[in-house]
Amino acid sequence: MELRQLKYFLKAKELLNFTEAANVLNISQSTLSQQIKQLEDELHVLLFNRIGKRITLTEAGEVFGEYAAQSINRANDGLLVLQDLKNLNKGKITIGVIYSMRILFARTLIEFARQYPNIKIQVVFGTTKDLLEKLNANEFDFILTFHENLKEPHLKCQALLKANMVLVTARKSALAQKKSISLDEVAQLPLALPFSGYSTIHFFVQSFSRKNLEPNICMEINDIPTLFEIVKTGHWHTILSDTSVNDPEVVGIPIDGKNMKRTIMIISLKEAYEKKAVKKFYELLASMHAKNL
Repeated sequence: MELRQLKYFLKAKELLNFTEAANVLNISQSTLSQQIKQLEDELHVLLFNRIGKRITLTEAGEVFGEYAAQSINRANDGLLVLQDLKNLNKGKITIGVIYSMRILFARTLIEFARQYPNIKIQVVFGTTKDLLEKLNANEFDFILTFHENLKEPHLKCQALLKANMVLVTARKSALAQKKSISLDEVAQLPLALPFSGYSTIHFFVQSFSRKNLEPNICMEINDIPTLFEIVKTGHWHTILSDTSVNDPEVVGIPIDGKNMKRTIMIISLKEAYEKKAVKKFYELLASMHAKNL
């Protein structure tokens, strides 16, 4: 069994079409079919049902797919170890970040790029749900997100900083001078909140529910800058972490309550190889945000 055969199998499994898979892999369809047939012969089981020009996975193919992916990932980890021997002279790290961390994260990103100019960095912003799904699919080296109640045993979690939950209102609003605000008061206000994929809205739905409050949610928007534009009108308000608030036309009012702090975590896969560049990024993040824990 060869890694090449596993890669061919996984691409055919993904596309469920030998012709399309062969095109993506830049090989002939006959080569792909032959290699998969050899793999099936070695395993003594069919991985695909062949119905005319259509293919579907057999039950064995479904099961084998998980192990084939693990084998490819382990082989890639071995390659990463060898590349790391170049002492950060080249390489790439991929990071997923929640939207509310974008301001603080940008500062660390700039400093890291200055210190290690030969490391290519790819950053993807998204919701906690989306980032965790992609991390589990091995698309990120690590993610930065709220995830206080970590239960998944395959994930490694490090606390980075504490963030206060605040009511964001227009600077011209009558509320702008308040030093703090209760959750009861917040529930009475017209709210424009992040979309349901964001962990912040889940956090507050639970917070309101614990106090038997029904908030006045008028809008749900999956874009933080747009939320700010809505808030600037003075007619609506939103709830975010204080790490999100950097617009001079809005202010963040701390929400009363001992549970109104959340922890932003560095989350990675326990079994994945940890690149040297990733370790350096962790160190920089920790040094720049240690005072906020």
